[in-house]
Amino acid sequence: MKISHKYLVLQLLMLIRLSVYGQDGTKEKILQVEKNLVGSIQLSGETPWTMQERMTHYKIRGLSIAVIQNYHIIWAKGYGWANDSLKIPVTTQTLFQAASISKSLNGVGLLKLVQEKKLDLYKDINTYLTSWQFPYDSLSKGEKISVANLLSHTGGLTVHGFRGYDQGVTLPTTIQILNGQKPANSAPVRSMYAPGKKSEYSGGGITISQLVLMDITHQPYADYMKKEVLRPLGMTASTYANPPVDVKPDLLATAYDGNGKSIPGKYHIYPEEAAAGLWTNPTDLANYIIETQLASEGKSAKVLDQSTTLLRLTPYLDKNAALGVFIENLDSTRYFGHGGANEGFRSQYYGSLQGGNGIVVMVNSDNGNIIPEVINSVAKVYGFKGLYRSTIKKTVSVPDSVLQTYVGQYALSPTFILTVTKEGKKLYTQATGQAKFEIISETQTKFFPIEFPADLEFIKDSTGVINAVVLYQNGYRNEAKKIK
Repeated sequence: MKISHKYLVLQLLMLIRLSVYGQDGTKEKILQVEKNLVGSIQLSGETPWTMQERMTHYKIRGLSIAVIQNYHIIWAKGYGWANDSLKIPVTTQTLFQAASISKSLNGVGLLKLVQEKKLDLYKDINTYLTSWQFPYDSLSKGEKISVANLLSHTGGLTVHGFRGYDQGVTLPTTIQILNGQKPANSAPVRSMYAPGKKSEYSGGGITISQLVLMDITHQPYADYMKKEVLRPLGMTASTYANPPVDVKPDLLATAYDGNGKSIPGKYHIYPEEAAAGLWTNPTDLANYIIETQLASEGKSAKVLDQSTTLLRLTPYLDKNAALGVFIENLDSTRYFGHGGANEGFRSQYYGSLQGGNGIVVMVNSDNGNIIPEVINSVAKVYGFKGLYRSTIKKTVSVPDSVLQTYVGQYALSPTFILTVTKEGKKLYTQATGQAKFEIISETQTKFFPIEFPADLEFIKDSTGVINAVVLYQNGYRNEAKKIK
């Protein structure tokens, strides 16, 4: 078929419009955001990076972003490739796996049943489970688990997360997942300790809430969520269907590992839909954020009214874990948010509880280190209080002979080892099952990684020999003895 020059120009113009949209006057601020990426740690004298520089550095194929100000999406934009081999670009319509962000919308779905008085948040879950019953044992100490426990991760339950399934394989039912029965590839969801004692993340508990919703509504989970939650929120492009048979394949981003290699089959399937199965984009998630903000102020009620929204945003046991969201108080500004990590996808959103501001960032990569850098840039350009989190550090020179004394293995626990290696004049550390990071010298004995906030301090014994390293991270001090 012969294609005219006019047709090619028209296609190009349509692609540009789909890749970025925004309100008038935002073009300059978009450029500022794209040129001011910084990490949680900046080296003294270091200049900010550009979006393209960091995508190249982290081997990220595609990235999508939406920015909210004063209860409106002021711009959204896609960068790079949804499918690198086919050269399908990321646009504002490209769908990514939201991974654990799925839990936020799941919370909306369950709270809608509470609002309709079809569900009591605080009753025993077995009151509502008709197709399966949770097998309480001695570990639960006679205490009953509620849906409030499930949504706030306070149920004392096993199974942190799920690794998904290759396309084309037989998928387990929800009950098989909960029982750890083949073809499920995860352990049974069972009690670790009595509910209500502390918040400990459990995707397994969220999967129980998926079955609660299905048993109450007598509908497939994805169908109920599309009709009662996603569409009313304006998330019209999104789906919980796994596999996503209701979406055009070209709209689905391909998943890539940390080296930029595509995941076999393009992406994994997650029948644990409530915990990890949502396909969406930053624009749709921004619509959810805005509705949550308006509903919390009594200015809208597309799905949840004000009192139910405020209940969803209230931490249940500790100061952070609410019902499907985490609450953070950052520089006197409260935010609700959630992150996501499926194989080949990373994501994060924040929405302020005052002022109607927010941001959503999604990438089709196992490397999510660019996400806080993008958030820092947006926060600086738009003055979003609390979301700019970057510290400037100075470095010193450490003699090569001293660096060599730090090389070795250090045990934080019998099964969790920090391995310190030296390559040229640089030190690197790698924890069991994690990526390797360069650590930079702040003093002769204290080092830090660029990628995340943490410090490592090497300790000498009475004879001057290095015998331990202390890890300072998230307010905790953990000492690891040198074992090799």
